[in-house]
Amino acid sequence: MPEWYTLAVVGAVIVVVVIVIVKFRINPVIALGLGAAAIGLLTGLGPVDTVTVMTQGFGDVMMEAGLLIAWGVLIGAMLNEMGAITRLVESLMRTFGRRGIPYALGLSLGTYLQTIFIDVMIVIAAPLARRIAPRLGKTGTGIIGVTFAVSLEIGIVLMVPGFAAVALAGLLGVPLGVMLLCGLAVVVPTIILSILLMSIVLRMGFWKPETDEQTVVRDEEESITAPPAVETAGPQVDRTRTGTVRTSLGGVPRGSGPALAVAERQRPLLLLFAPMLSALLLIAAQAVLTVTETEVPVMQFLGSPVIALLLAVIATGVIGRATVGTKRIEKSLVKGFQDGGQIFVLTGIGGSLAAVIAEGDLGDVLQGYFQATTFAPLLVVWAMAAVLHVAVGSVTLSAITAAGIIAPVAASLGLPPVLIALAAGAGALFCIHVTSNTFWLLQTFLDQSVRGALKTVTVGVSLASVIALGMTLILAVFIR
Repeated sequence: MPEWYTLAVVGAVIVVVVIVIVKFRINPVIALGLGAAAIGLLTGLGPVDTVTVMTQGFGDVMMEAGLLIAWGVLIGAMLNEMGAITRLVESLMRTFGRRGIPYALGLSLGTYLQTIFIDVMIVIAAPLARRIAPRLGKTGTGIIGVTFAVSLEIGIVLMVPGFAAVALAGLLGVPLGVMLLCGLAVVVPTIILSILLMSIVLRMGFWKPETDEQTVVRDEEESITAPPAVETAGPQVDRTRTGTVRTSLGGVPRGSGPALAVAERQRPLLLLFAPMLSALLLIAAQAVLTVTETEVPVMQFLGSPVIALLLAVIATGVIGRATVGTKRIEKSLVKGFQDGGQIFVLTGIGGSLAAVIAEGDLGDVLQGYFQATTFAPLLVVWAMAAVLHVAVGSVTLSAITAAGIIAPVAASLGLPPVLIALAAGAGALFCIHVTSNTFWLLQTFLDQSVRGALKTVTVGVSLASVIALGMTLILAVFIR
């Protein structure tokens, strides 16, 4: 088929997918599935082959990432039930003090805490964040808002075990250890630079407390020791006639998070996180051995992401049972699987879309438009993911879609797939705005007005997106 026709079909289908998600509120999983089928049929793949390729693509991604996402979901659910996050934030504040807490908290949220769902993380850590903010001066609310927004969002797409980072690695065939090391090289400087630069700008007058913050009245959740009064699926917001916002910490299982003080036993904080940290160290160690072409059979087994994270699940479960009891741990696992259902399907259907596109001749078409350099394709991936995110409002969806479209070109250009994954993840962070659920969670729970959230979330994460692209381009110089 003519080149223009292939490009037109893929472009038109992606636009239609964006429209039906945004305007008609169609679930992204259904929209992507229909989009993959449409591309297959319109590019001559045929009905039977289209279904076959979609199924194969779904299965291939699940084979790479399915178990890893499951293990991460379970670890996060159990840590949440044990109240580990609340204790960690308190510990960071005591250790690093007023000036260091934004960076310590940001690096924690952006790296090893990525097993926790972002909405749950915001809910359980928000009361402590609100207590920290006044200690940072009159711009404290803005600085904490930037810290949460940047670190949580960038960790999801660039840092293993963030579920979007795992999905991107599986989609592009990137070894998880390589994704972990390269992601760490991009995430750490990006978080530090983003918080530093935004803090300077906020203190120079960009943050105006009188218009960027709002007075909020809450019922009891500011007490760290008080258990949540209700168990619901998300933040409950009640706007009174005067415009005051009243919220309660829904979405946190009873007896977890801020209710830590009612737990049966107190365990050392390091013990609670030891299984997950050990798993990440095993994965990283095996990645280093692979790069140096050193074969150690025991490490090849233990350092395999599937085995390392499985061992972490088991160890976390043992610790959890001794800490809060078997009943609560089992309940947290059930809740984790319920919350993770759409992540599994979204990741798989992203693989279906990528497989259908790869089966056609789009890869050959795109290759003719790219210069044979390392930098130009990465800029295209970043821009494509950025545009998709502005339209759709989903970081994960835009990253997976952009990576899937560009993936067929990677091999022909000799471009390492990990760089495509990082560029797609960085682009998907650009311009998080009112179509994102995270935007409203951060606005509500961190006492920001909509204007304030536009500064901390939209501007702050967009800056991080550009910095992450720069770090990826620098990394590209050393990876061939």
